[in-house]
Amino acid sequence: MEQIVFKALADPTRRAIFEKLATAPQNATELRQGFGITQPAMSQHLSVLREARLLKERREGRFTQYEVEPDGLLILVNWLAKYRTYWPDRAADLADLLKEMDQ
Repeated sequence: MEQIVFKALADPTRRAIFEKLATAPQNATELRQGFGITQPAMSQHLSVLREARLLKERREGRFTQYEVEPDGLLILVNWLAKYRTYWPDRAADLADLLKEMDQ
């Protein structure tokens, strides 16, 4: 399942859509504003994000509202948590390297 989430967010347009939805729920027409993509392309991006369980949708009249599914990010959080123990040492190593390069 991790793979599908990473694949969904690997595309810069999908990341931008996800970030836009993080601010407020929107329908596909509202989402397209500022992207310069066709409605079918937007639908395909939304489909990929939905399949990755990063979005949820609900019908409001004749429109479908899309919003971020916070639980969809748990996969990423859990994956990153596995590597968190390495970060302090790596950051210290990087700081040391940068100091050496400055001299």
